[in-house]
Amino acid sequence: MSITLHIGQEQTTVTSDASTLVLDLGSTRTAHAFFRHTPPTLGELENAIMAVEDEVTRARSLVAGDPTLETTGMAIREIALLAGVRDQPVMELSIEAVERMFDLLAALVQGRPASSAGLPNTREFAATLLILREFMHHLQFAAIRIADTDA
Repeated sequence: MSITLHIGQEQTTVTSDASTLVLDLGSTRTAHAFFRHTPPTLGELENAIMAVEDEVTRARSLVAGDPTLETTGMAIREIALLAGVRDQPVMELSIEAVERMFDLLAALVQGRPASSAGLPNTREFAATLLILREFMHHLQFAAIRIADTDA
């Protein structure tokens, strides 16, 4: 069984073999709802984390049975490349790598210069990384498989 994750601008779609769930999270929607600064402040990030956690847990019923997590999302592919995953038609991004990327975002929030972290300095990137991290963390996915749509 597999779960497909698509983080769009206004919503996140989670699809299992049997059903689809639309979450009220998206890169632009979450960024505009919670982030007033670039990078976001610590308070903004903490508020976003709480809201994203609440929404992500709605998908818990879809992930029973230890499914694999998959995506074709270019934003998640970008995160994988920034995390050091080799560019290839099918990539795997581990939760550990996502956590390292999130730690870099947290360092930015705490004042580290964006250029030293090597992360895009946009609210939408921060929101996408946050949604991915919370989804994988709270629903206990060890990795996400990223397939190139051109492959």
